Amino acid sequence: MKRFNFNLQKVLQLRKYNEEDRKIQLGQAIGILSEIENNINIVASNRRLAANERFSGTADILSWELYINRLDQQTESLLKDAAKAELVVEERRNAYLEAARELKAMEKLKEKREKEHRKEMFAAETAELDLQANNKRYFSQQQKELQLQQQY
Repeated sequence: MKRFNFNLQKVLQLRKYNEEDRKIQLGQAIGILSEIENNINIVASNRRLAANERFSGTADILSWELYINRLDQQTESLLKDAAKAELVVEERRNAYLEAARELKAMEKLKEKREKEHRKEMFAAETAELDLQANNKRYFSQQQKELQLQQQY
């Protein structure tokens, strides 16, 4: 039986590599977004702690106010970074999904061609066996006729 050979195997391998690469890129983007969100939570926690502090003098109040303003600015900056990171994550998610669709389509094509190949091989094998059986029957019948002719 002839072995199946998928003539688009290199394209399939390239699509597998592309899909895996897109998955890694998506994971990296999600990691960056998670880090930014973690930093936002840390800054928010620091601001809550600072807001609950009590002060004894005006110098403390001034430095506290500057610290709160810096934390607010840091939070705004991190929120902008998070918005940008979410766009990147969405873009990479779409790229990954597209690569996964392309890979799945190529894998389905390969499966379809393998099924066709098996069907063709089965049909050829069946035809060969039928031919052998018919030949055997024919030669058997010929032998019987020869034996009958030799008897008379």
